[in-house]
Amino acid sequence: MKSDIEIAQEAKMKPIAEIAAGLGLADEDVIPYGRYKAKINHRLIHKASKQGKLILVTAISPTPAGEGKTTTSVGLADAMNALGKKTMLCLREPSLGPVFGVKGGAAGGGYAQVVPMEDINLHFTGDLHAIGAANNLLAAMIDNSIQQGNPLNIDPRRITWKRCMDMNDRQLRFIVDGLGGKVNGTPREDGFDITVASEVMAIFCLATSISDLKERLAKIVCAYTYDGKSVTAGEIGAAGAMTALLKDALDPNLVQTLENNPAIIHGGPFANIAHGCNSVAATKAALRLGDYVVTEAGFGADLGAEKFLDIKCRGSGLRPDAVVIVATVRALKLHGGADKTQLATEDTAALRRGLPNLLRHIENITQVYGLPAVVALNRFTSDTAAELALVQEACAAYGAEVALSDVWEQGSRGGMELACGVLRALERENHFRFAYDAALPIRDKLLALTQSVYGGRNVAYTEEADREIDRLTELGFGGLPVCVAKTQYSLSDDPTKLGAPQDFILTVRKVKVSAGAGFIVALTGDILTMPGLPKTPAAEAIDVDENGVISGLF
Repeated sequence: MKSDIEIAQEAKMKPIAEIAAGLGLADEDVIPYGRYKAKINHRLIHKASKQGKLILVTAISPTPAGEGKTTTSVGLADAMNALGKKTMLCLREPSLGPVFGVKGGAAGGGYAQVVPMEDINLHFTGDLHAIGAANNLLAAMIDNSIQQGNPLNIDPRRITWKRCMDMNDRQLRFIVDGLGGKVNGTPREDGFDITVASEVMAIFCLATSISDLKERLAKIVCAYTYDGKSVTAGEIGAAGAMTALLKDALDPNLVQTLENNPAIIHGGPFANIAHGCNSVAATKAALRLGDYVVTEAGFGADLGAEKFLDIKCRGSGLRPDAVVIVATVRALKLHGGADKTQLATEDTAALRRGLPNLLRHIENITQVYGLPAVVALNRFTSDTAAELALVQEACAAYGAEVALSDVWEQGSRGGMELACGVLRALERENHFRFAYDAALPIRDKLLALTQSVYGGRNVAYTEEADREIDRLTELGFGGLPVCVAKTQYSLSDDPTKLGAPQDFILTVRKVKVSAGAGFIVALTGDILTMPGLPKTPAAEAIDVDENGVISGLF
């Protein structure tokens, strides 16, 4: 079998103008970025009245065995198009952190990919660089305000805004800057986040217009004064210039799948440390260009899907019509305690122990959120008939159809069963609701998520978190939804608790407000907003020859 990048490099891509024309886009609404990439005017979302059906793809809690969520999303969209259903694919932009860290690429896999794969996984159209620049402009202006006499009375010890860069670099988590004398700034403790964890990324993904973007940026709480008052980006005077850096990036990016079907890729916050969804502008544009839209949420359904539903849908009016939960027999066996070296061996006992993870996610989607669910079971040659039957029987008892998927090897042909299952799910009753009322106090919202979605018993708070919740409530932020930063590997805040742990205590160690994005961030466990590289980074395998041909990118 060829590698992902070899398959992508052999793709017969159509000129992006041809893809755009097939969607009925006028020339003035398409901004080409070379032959195979383009941006489309974000204002389209305010013009057209058409509204397609929205299909959300999520997954079980991820494991080293892999689940194939993006691959499934691509294959499903291709399969639906092959069935004659006008379908748009809507994905997140990859971050360079995972590309060079652990994943080596994030554009699907096998014969279910978006192309040009190398461009998408690297600089693409520069959106993430624009987000980083806007973030760091605000950081520079905060420190400059202090340097120039500190007219806003900012306490340098209470600057909450961090610089960012789109790379895993643990060395930058905690730093001291402003050294070297008065002319070089005010010495203080500082640090970097990865760009996809920045509030600017969240704002970018939730904004629906340039004016909305500017208003949200102005609301960013970036510091506090000596007497405890919040300082915003608007008060710093940064909002207009930040918007100027982001105005072109706000237009969603149009590319294509290996089978020449249209795909929009735009925005990419991580679901374990941010809200994990592509942009509202991209999703709404896709819904107006296609009869069906396949979109994805980051990591497991307790993270990406929860935030898609409780944050993105709450603020945008979007409503999914069906949800696909991606799983593999191999991953479920890992959740059941199987040895990762023995996943190709039939082990129904481990599978049975691991199934509660999938069943919890099904229950969340169908019972907590009231949405019809389909399980996409990515098939491996090592999966046995007994293992597949066990998964199907368990899911049927929870009211979820299981569809075998083989899109990695077969493209759209391998996704027909899944596509038909999704089309049936779209006809089922939909009683969509949120997991909690945003008007509830912050602690009640976190308790609701812990008990109804994660399966925990209660929430504990550090003294710092307790104080900050009280302070944010006093400042008027108590009515915002909550965005929980939590490990993706477990339904709990402990990555070692696999399967479906119950009755655990979720510990919130820190709380902050993302006022521009419109949510409260609660950090749990050991979650980091600036990841590090692994022992053997994917970057070590990536190379380029004298002709500019890249290798090793997954």
